[in-house]
Amino acid sequence: MAETSIKQIIVLRTDLGMRKGKMAAQAAHASMKVFFDQLLEVGDDCYKLGPNENWDWNVVREWIDGIFTKIVVGCRSEAELLALHDKALDAKLPCAIIQDVGKTEFHGVSTYTALAIGPARSEDIDPITGHLTLL
Repeated sequence: MAETSIKQIIVLRTDLGMRKGKMAAQAAHASMKVFFDQLLEVGDDCYKLGPNENWDWNVVREWIDGIFTKIVVGCRSEAELLALHDKALDAKLPCAIIQDVGKTEFHGVSTYTALAIGPARSEDIDPITGHLTLL
């Protein structure tokens, strides 16, 4: 993977045989959920990002104001996806995992499909995801 100072890594399961559109949707869900999980309701229909000791907001701001790098990689199983999520949590990195409810694929079975890690510095993410291949 090319070195980027700050990035978000999106991990998609390759063992599920998801259609390209489904993969794109799951990646988008994961990327956005990282931020949605931090929203605080502060009034009627008004939200703001809440405090989180695991987030370096200067890094997040630099990413948002910068080139907004996202890299999509694949993993081969649910177990691998869940292990990556656990490693990201242990490293105190912003992350979000997606469990699809199975309405359009997966025959109605809830299925873990995607994970977003970051935005965070490359040196913090790469030990967790650097071995994964680009999609």
